[in-house]
Amino acid sequence: MTTIVTLNKPIIEDWLQQLADVITDPDELLQLLQLDTHPELLKGKNARSLFPLRVPRAFVARMRKGDANDPLLRQVLTSSAEFTSPEDFITDPLEEQRTATPGLLHKYHNRVLLLVKGSCAINCRYCFRRHFPYQDNQGNKKNWQLALDYIRQHPELDEIIFSGGDPLMAKDHELSWLIDVLEKIAHIKRLRIHTRLPVVIPTRITTALCQKFHASRLQIVLVTHINHANEIDNALCDSMTKLKTKGVTLLNQSVLLRGVNDNVEVLAQLSNALFNAGILPYYLHVLDKVKGAAHFMVNDDEARRLINGLLGCISGYLVPRLVREIAGKKSKTPLTLS
Repeated sequence: MTTIVTLNKPIIEDWLQQLADVITDPDELLQLLQLDTHPELLKGKNARSLFPLRVPRAFVARMRKGDANDPLLRQVLTSSAEFTSPEDFITDPLEEQRTATPGLLHKYHNRVLLLVKGSCAINCRYCFRRHFPYQDNQGNKKNWQLALDYIRQHPELDEIIFSGGDPLMAKDHELSWLIDVLEKIAHIKRLRIHTRLPVVIPTRITTALCQKFHASRLQIVLVTHINHANEIDNALCDSMTKLKTKGVTLLNQSVLLRGVNDNVEVLAQLSNALFNAGILPYYLHVLDKVKGAAHFMVNDDEARRLINGLLGCISGYLVPRLVREIAGKKSKTPLTLS
């Protein structure tokens, strides 16, 4: 539903209303899923002091009631395991806290990451930036101007990556302003947007946003973050169709997560569901060793076994590249298959 206030003011979209009504209390989430008497799940409530719980109701609606092992629930529910971390699981596993300008990461030769916004619609418990100092890298016009000045001064850059947080937490008029400025920088050819927001609140893909992408001289690539086929519903498919019809390239990256998608059949279902939604599987990431997420770890040998199994049951173009990110490297590092 869309309500137009006036022709001179931004449109109030349904996604903003949903964003204002996310679940932040583990008790409420467990009650909605009929799991409020489950002793192991209740033990994890205090982990929200380490990293807040945050999940939209549209995403909760895709979870199975009464199932403590639901793969969507496992990604967002606080866990007592978060209080125990091996020494090699640290707060800044990718060494990102030294930025070029506030909120701008120049990690790769030809592209930079602009942390457009520091917040997300959903807090994934395995997030590699769960300890990032967003308070020092705020997504506002002052910091964006500094970042844009840096981009103008670096002609080797041809691609800008909107990251976060979640960049689509910015409103349409903010994104439109950023795109307008980037279009005036001659050496920028592509805009890539990494986001989970359209997955958890599909109405985030507004008509105005699609039209802006379609009108841009930049090649627009949108990378969704989907880890399990159950995250893909009709509303998400409809939103992806709106983007595709406007010429947006759709890719997906997943994280390999213990108890969520560490299974050949589950990964095959995910790749097929993505392709049916018009999204091409792109990367399957080995977990970044961030403090509080060790219980999601799948070791390299098992990861290779899963990909080899996947190669044997689905078409090659549906098999994502198995990679890890290593701090200081100029690209993702593929895990070679044996």
